[in-house]
Order: sequence, then C-alpha cells, then structure tokens
Amino acid sequence: MRILVALSAFVWLSACGLQPMYAGGNSGAIAQGLGAIEVDPIEGQAGWLVRNELRDRISAAPATSPRYRLVVRLDDKLEGLGVLSDDTVGRERRTLRARYQLVEIATGDIALDASAGADAGIDVVSSEYATIAAEQTALENLSVEIADRIVRQIALTLREPA
Repeated sequence: MRILVALSAFVWLSACGLQPMYAGGNSGAIAQGLGAIEVDPIEGQAGWLVRNELRDRISAAPATSPRYRLVVRLDDKLEGLGVLSDDTVGRERRTLRARYQLVEIATGDIALDASAGADAGIDVVSSEYATIAAEQTALENLSVEIADRIVRQIALTLREPA
C-alpha cells in the first residue's frame, strides 16, 4: 500500500509542471544567462561587498561578451532604536536596500527593474570595538542576502520566455 501511495505521489508531482530552475548545470539556459551579465561598479563599502557577492554568484559560466549589464544602487542606513533610561542607544538597526536594473547591452532595453531589501538588529554593548564589529558583520551578512535576492529574481526573469 505504501509503495502505491509513493508511486502516485511521483505521478502527481510530475504532472504539476514544476521544473528545476538550474537544469543542465553550467550549460543550462539559466547559468548561461547569468554568465552573460556584467555587474557595474557600486558605490561605497556596501557596494563593494554586494558587487563581489553578485559576481561570485553569476560567474559560474562567464560569457566572452556580456549580453546584460546589471546596475545597482544601494541605500545603507544605520539607526538607533532602543533608547535606555540613561539616554544611550541599546539597539541599532542596519538596513540595506537595493534598486537594480538588468539592461540589455545591445538595445538598452530594461529587462528587469526591481528592488530588494534586508535588515538586521545589532546590540550596542559597552565595548565600542564589539559594536563596530557587529555593525560590520551585519553589513556583510546583509550583502549576501541582497545578492541572493537579486540573483534569484534575475534567474526567474531569464527563465521566463521572451
């Protein structure tokens, strides 16, 4: 009985239309599309971090001549949240927002215009060094998250028929 149930589940899953996004590995359509993207420089330390993360994710199968250009603008904010009884900040919130466009180089057409954002909470402690290190770690983690979201959205866009 269990075997019959398992087999029927496979039949239903195959009929649902789900397909693996990265089918074909480095020679697949998505990998080739991501490999044909050139990432423009992004301002600031956050920009440097995000650009490196983006380049790491899309360079699986780099093309000799890029088809797309990725333009990213970042907004990095650090604000105090929790004010303690002695008027000091006890908690901070770091927010990283990205507005990005995927531009087709040959025509200048915008294939994708979207935004992504992430935030992190930081405890402010008595050690200034520890607080600065926590702020830096939060920025690094947010850069990874933003890059993941951007690449995921680009992959979905490249997967759709033109």
